[in-house]
Amino acid sequence: MKNFWIAACIGSIGVLIGVIIFAGSSYIRYTEENHVADAFLQLPSESDPMPQTTRKELRIDQAQNSAEGIEGETTAVPSLVISSIQELEPAKQEIRLLFGGDIYLSDTFLEAYDTAGIYGILEEEVVTLMTDADITMANQEFAFSDRGTPMEEKQYTFRISPSRVKLFQEMGIDIVSLANNHALDFGTAALEDSFETLDQAGILYAGAGKNLSRAKEMQTITIEETVIGFLAASRVIPVADWNAGSASTGMLTTYSPELLCRAIQENREKCDYLIVFVHWGVERNSEPEDYQFRMGKQYIDAGADAVIGCHPHVMQGIEYYQGKPIAYSLGNYIFNLRGESTALFQLIIQEDGEVTAQLIPVQTNVLPFRLLTGEKKKEFFRYIESISFQIGIDEDGKIRYNK
Repeated sequence: MKNFWIAACIGSIGVLIGVIIFAGSSYIRYTEENHVADAFLQLPSESDPMPQTTRKELRIDQAQNSAEGIEGETTAVPSLVISSIQELEPAKQEIRLLFGGDIYLSDTFLEAYDTAGIYGILEEEVVTLMTDADITMANQEFAFSDRGTPMEEKQYTFRISPSRVKLFQEMGIDIVSLANNHALDFGTAALEDSFETLDQAGILYAGAGKNLSRAKEMQTITIEETVIGFLAASRVIPVADWNAGSASTGMLTTYSPELLCRAIQENREKCDYLIVFVHWGVERNSEPEDYQFRMGKQYIDAGADAVIGCHPHVMQGIEYYQGKPIAYSLGNYIFNLRGESTALFQLIIQEDGEVTAQLIPVQTNVLPFRLLTGEKKKEFFRYIESISFQIGIDEDGKIRYNK
């Protein structure tokens, strides 16, 4: 009987040990399964999109530690690698190019800036449009310089201290055209100061250089592996000496279209999209000249994807040719307070490569400049339609080509 109880006790202990082992193994399996489940739960879902930085990140100015834009990207793939799940890639986004007309930072705007910063000139919503765009471009209608003497017998001469380039940086301007009738108002030394100032600020410039080779050189910016090229030229200069030479500072001019057309053809295969920014037309004339119609189409025949004009100080109409837009004049942007309104011109490159155009109207007769809204916005679109050629503009400013 004694032996029976000993055997029973030993059997009970064995059963207890078996229960403990079984429970422990079950807990381990449960923990591992839940760990894997937690890993799945941590993966981004459509309703919880992967975090991404903006493509125009902050850079530090070499000289002044001020901000400017460059391209960049981050990966949002979780650090935990699960063999049964393919690597996730962020969806390709549309690319937005934003263009403004003539800019001259006169005392009116500098005083507003010194009083209230950049929002003394442009409302925050306008600044955000410029800084959020992948590329923002405008016409710099002055020299960044403290040197030089004003051109004799020229009614208006424009020059701004190089220290004021920070305004361009705060506006998010990535590239400017220097091909116009004011960049050389204070001579070649002042224009060369502009080159140095823009270089140090990380802002590209097109249409001018220390020689003709640089003046006609295409500038490129790459956004998500898409290469955007920019060329600029002027058909408005006061004297022939403003032309860049083989060894002399100046700008690319286009009184005859051959040189610019050749530059377009030579660079067509080096970029995915090519924009031509041209200074032309007659001041205060809302109707393009015959040569503007002719040359705009020649630039597109040579390979340009869009032609954008300035100089008349007023808006001119928009036309499509071969399915590509020609904005004959964007008028003034930040220049004076005389004009009631203007527009930023936006090109949106869709994921499939299609390009759409949009006008974003801005009120420019009171500081700070602000977006037009309501009935004034509708009136602006109706006016632009009336001076344009076979286009329509919807309530959002998107332009449709009426074939």
